[in-house]
Amino acid sequence: MQKGGKKLKDWDDERLLVKVAQMYYHNNMSQSEISKRLGIYRTTISRMLKRARENGIVTIHINSKYNYCYELEDKLEKEFGLKECIVVPGSTGERENGKRAVAKAGAEFLKRIVKDGDNVGFAWGSTLAYLSDELKNCKQTSINVVPLVGGPGNIVSDYHVNTIISKVAKAFNCKAHYLYAPAITEKKETKEAIINDSNFSSILKLWEKINIAIVGIGSPAKSSNMIWMGFFENEDFTYLEKENVVGDICSRFYDISGRLIDSDINDRTIAIELEELRYMEYSVGIAESLEKVPAILGALRGRFINTLITTEQTAKLLLDFNQ
Repeated sequence: MQKGGKKLKDWDDERLLVKVAQMYYHNNMSQSEISKRLGIYRTTISRMLKRARENGIVTIHINSKYNYCYELEDKLEKEFGLKECIVVPGSTGERENGKRAVAKAGAEFLKRIVKDGDNVGFAWGSTLAYLSDELKNCKQTSINVVPLVGGPGNIVSDYHVNTIISKVAKAFNCKAHYLYAPAITEKKETKEAIINDSNFSSILKLWEKINIAIVGIGSPAKSSNMIWMGFFENEDFTYLEKENVVGDICSRFYDISGRLIDSDINDRTIAIELEELRYMEYSVGIAESLEKVPAILGALRGRFINTLITTEQTAKLLLDFNQ
């Protein structure tokens, strides 16, 4: 029986530990009730329950058909120093099903952590649009909901950051702030004119106060090419390819090691700086799929997110890819 901890002296010593454990775990008695029943101090009962676990008298086994997902969460949290990881059980079904699954998990996570006084920032994209649709039965909360990036003009309107902001604010019955600017301007001078305008100053001040960021993780070299066509010249694509870009968050690009790409594109981007995400209470990345594994890995290595919501299949690939 002995496996560790303080050695059991004799049968009577073990018997009392078993007795306390049975009363606590099988009979659902409180430690105070056990204390009165056996005439032992409550603090002693707590120590005895600890000894029962240390000596193998009590073992904890969690029964769930989703145990594998919880194991993946634990591994990812430890490997990347995450505050929390949520791995959604999933199949290899249609891509849209995976997006909606992580979006729903993201909505439930936000409802759990948000509190009065928070300043919550959102990026744009289909996954975050699905998340905003899943925010149902939310309690009224006094928060500010803020765009973290401008909105590309050539995407479905539901995916635009201002649309997402509006839906989130309506769900929590709170204050919405809007950013009427593109994610990436055609010229550097245009960006400078926008950020120096008095109408933009309120957004800049709010960016300094953001404590919760909810972001998607893009893979510009893959599925997002059509979105970037409106902003990039051929030389931009060539430069990103040369710099081995694997992903973007808030329209800012990085490589597999999490190194930010400094370029003319960055100088034309209207978005919060990714370095700011490293210091937030929650920086939540929501993404899944095989093609996004390098992008998610780069975000994790760059410490741009401290919370990850993904699918079972993607989580396994991340751990395999990081070997």
